[in-house]
Amino acid sequence: MGATSTPERPSGRLPMDSAPRSAKGRRTRARLIEAGKTVFERDGFLQARISDIAAEASVSHGSFYHYFESKESLFREVAEQVEARLISMADIPADAEHSGDPVERIRAANRSYLTAYKGEARIMRVIEEVSRYDDEVRQVRIQRDKHLGARTEASIKRLQADGLADPRIDTAYAAEALGGMVARFAENFFIAGHKFELDKAVEQLTIIWANALGLTHGTTGHLKQEATPTRPVPPATFSS
Repeated sequence: MGATSTPERPSGRLPMDSAPRSAKGRRTRARLIEAGKTVFERDGFLQARISDIAAEASVSHGSFYHYFESKESLFREVAEQVEARLISMADIPADAEHSGDPVERIRAANRSYLTAYKGEARIMRVIEEVSRYDDEVRQVRIQRDKHLGARTEASIKRLQADGLADPRIDTAYAAEALGGMVARFAENFFIAGHKFELDKAVEQLTIIWANALGLTHGTTGHLKQEATPTRPVPPATFSS
């Protein structure tokens, strides 16, 4: 990462891609990753120091280099794990994941992504900043987008095969556009601080998804409708 690079790791240490063989080593490595995430969230990447990360993990400064070559290599590991969590959809209830209603599946996926992003907003702010100048971190984000795009494209193809989605849609274009919409919305919501409400955001993104794919109310269940506000009745006036 250019001028922010830390000194070369001491000779005789494990290369960063060598997984510790012992259970204790694996636990220490995991603790360093969690400590790094905490320090990066608190101090940002540029101001974060290996000594602070080691202290947070309750290991010596020198022990850090048994597991990571540099602050950069640790940050990339943190970024990979966080980006993977964002698209894991691990919190989607089984009934929603296996629902026969595609709108419900879209809604559950949107809620899962936004909820996960909200929980990781502090580190995502740092990842987004570092990805502007670090090619490897940028590649982590690109791979996240590719994985999510492939999964989305496969889902759209299934909807088309089932006669539910507009057959004119190019699935690759749709996956890129819809995935980018949700990702950008999450950045604006949780990083830029745009004033939105989570439940309404989930529902609005779901409506946009369903409409973009040509899903209809009659074949895909309910898209929640907001009540139309009634016009207030003006107060009565009385002449003297």
